[in-house]
Amino acid sequence: LDVSLKQTSICVVSGTGSVVREGVVDSDPDAIAAFVRSKAPGAIRIGLETGPTSTWLWTELKRLGVPVICIDARHAKAVLKMQINKSDRNDAAGIARIMQTGWFKEVRVKDLDSHTLKALLVSRALLVKIKRDLENQIRGLLKNVGLVIGRAKFNVFAVRAAELIEDRPELIAVVGPLLKARKAIEQQTDDLDRKVVKLARYDAQVRRFMTVPGVGPITALCFKATIDDPTRFKRSRSVGAYVGLTTRRHASGEIDWRGRISKCGDAMLRSYLFEAAGVLLTRVPKWSALKAWGMRLAKRNGLRKATVAVARKLAVILHRMWIDGTEFNWSKQEVAA
Repeated sequence: LDVSLKQTSICVVSGTGSVVREGVVDSDPDAIAAFVRSKAPGAIRIGLETGPTSTWLWTELKRLGVPVICIDARHAKAVLKMQINKSDRNDAAGIARIMQTGWFKEVRVKDLDSHTLKALLVSRALLVKIKRDLENQIRGLLKNVGLVIGRAKFNVFAVRAAELIEDRPELIAVVGPLLKARKAIEQQTDDLDRKVVKLARYDAQVRRFMTVPGVGPITALCFKATIDDPTRFKRSRSVGAYVGLTTRRHASGEIDWRGRISKCGDAMLRSYLFEAAGVLLTRVPKWSALKAWGMRLAKRNGLRKATVAVARKLAVILHRMWIDGTEFNWSKQEVAA
């Protein structure tokens, strides 16, 4: 299946790779399932690339009994780019041959509950970014006329900005709407924060995650929504690589070097783990084996590299806690990462 927003190109190939049937249907699960039942009732594997609608299509096609398999679009691209002519029809034929040869890696599709939870966190993060952008814009406008807000947190920012422009009607006309927009965004963010705290309070596993120093409700919920099913990882160490916190490696002949972290996987979870690691190293007063290990790294390699290493270890620890159903262990025994 080569899926676009409106139409899906379909190609059916035999076990030897010859084209049996081709067609174009609406990008709707019922239409795709009807084509498969009528034109390819004995289909063994049906390939679907990762994309904006892949979760919805995969879920609905599975419900309709279609043997659909979601494959990594990056892997498919490596094959499809060898074609001289690019078209939806040729892409569908290429994906069909990938299915026929079995040269693909299946992608796990998360359940709708995880996607709904992640959507909540993404919405909150977007509102936080908009609020920060508004504040920076207000600061910039006022600096142009020699007015400096300075360091201001929470509601102090709005109060300070209002004080600076109260005798300047020309600035009120410009900055006033931005302050109102910021206030509205702040209210919506507070509403989402309350929802996040409520979800964390009533989820036993999330509460266990929050026993880890530095890990709050947002990081805990984001970890749960991103990992979805902990059993899909055979080793807890693999989670560090999954979230892009392991170094890249290039080895060829006599050359063998490691670079920066890969930054693959979910950027939001990676940033939250980095944040949690920073809090653990700099703000949590209680010492643990994890903090002691991180502080030794900080003295040897610098705080930033140590924070990345602790973030990676946090991912490993959270996964192991999920598998074992345990809380954070404050003992002196260090956990390998």
